[in-house]
Amino acid sequence: MDFKKLYAFVLNPWVIVGSLAGGFVLGTLSPQMAVKLGFLGDIYVDLLKMITLPFMVSAVIFSLQRLFREGGTGKLLGRVATVFFAFSVAVAIVGAITLLIMRPGENLSSATMQTFGQIVGSDLTSSDTLMSLQGTDAAKKSVGFTEVLVSLVPANIFSALANGDTLKALVFAMLFGLAVGHVPTRISDGLTHSLETIYHSCQTLTRWLNYPLPIVLFCMSAAQLGKTGIGPLQAMIQFVVAFFIASTIVLVVASVIIWRRSNNSFGEALNALRGPFALALATRSSATCMPIMIESLADRLGFARSRVELLVPLSVSLLRVGPVVYYVCATLFIAQLYGRSLGPVEVAIVMAASVLAGFASAGMTGLVTVSLVGMTSTYLGLPFEAAFILFLAVDPICDMLRTLVLVIGNIAAVSLICPKPLKI
Repeated sequence: MDFKKLYAFVLNPWVIVGSLAGGFVLGTLSPQMAVKLGFLGDIYVDLLKMITLPFMVSAVIFSLQRLFREGGTGKLLGRVATVFFAFSVAVAIVGAITLLIMRPGENLSSATMQTFGQIVGSDLTSSDTLMSLQGTDAAKKSVGFTEVLVSLVPANIFSALANGDTLKALVFAMLFGLAVGHVPTRISDGLTHSLETIYHSCQTLTRWLNYPLPIVLFCMSAAQLGKTGIGPLQAMIQFVVAFFIASTIVLVVASVIIWRRSNNSFGEALNALRGPFALALATRSSATCMPIMIESLADRLGFARSRVELLVPLSVSLLRVGPVVYYVCATLFIAQLYGRSLGPVEVAIVMAASVLAGFASAGMTGLVTVSLVGMTSTYLGLPFEAAFILFLAVDPICDMLRTLVLVIGNIAAVSLICPKPLKI
């Protein structure tokens, strides 16, 4: 059996789309059977998560040790800060422009409003509900800069590893890697070889787990649609379409950046993104995509492995472009839903709050990520509690897009930070 051809087949975009479409059909026609298949997706994601932390810790420590000995650490970190800030602002602007042009929360039909009312448990078109929603809400504690800093420090690294706290594990790995860089080579060589072995073993395991990807993606999409049904998607279709368009714009720009920075043809650049694209859709977890992101950047696109191994975990944890564009779109949608007109200053506040919320979402996944829309809504005095269930209903689709934007966007950011690979 030719494993290279099989690997290329399972990561083919048409195979991925076909698996998703087949899962949606099964979830629509036979929801009870589809729900029973969900355990396969749970097992698959858990297997990938099992690899994530040891891979990230070994890659960061190993690459930081090499980087420190080669020199140029300060220059690299300055470039990282510049690119991260520019990317966060750029995706926030894309999300804001898309929502302000499309205005998916305005001029909704009475049928759609009635469906919203059924989803949240009451009729949004009734005056009593409107009075309740527009009343004075209890003050909610927002996530401040101090809380974010405190959450970065791992009081117990073993507890952080046991709980799967990616961000705290990253902070430990970076500090430990810098310390190892100061240790004489004759002492640290043993640790270096051990970390390299762990790193390559995790990469091999990830590659093995990619083979059943189409089957797993079929089961996961079928189970998800079997649980939620098609109703919530129909009600929130305008928001989903707007978020899809904003995500597509970011993905296209990111792909062009990767192509221009890699010194490859556009087709070769897109081919290198097959793996990260497929795994992001299947797992909806950016952390589990790190091994294949490194493989694509270093092996397929030719960027320096010593830089890539450090920058990929760093960007996945801190450059949250997917959540940022989602928070902008969700907050503006809520404002439109409640008839709140926003001026340029308020839109700028939404974008700034979304960038902060994106940073605060580091290490978060799923519904916890969605809940931070409440943080951005608070700055405008918008009620988020009633709208939360609306976003909850369509989050499986939005989560795929968030993860995809985060993964491909971070690959583009790393390609900008790293020196261009030499043409072969």
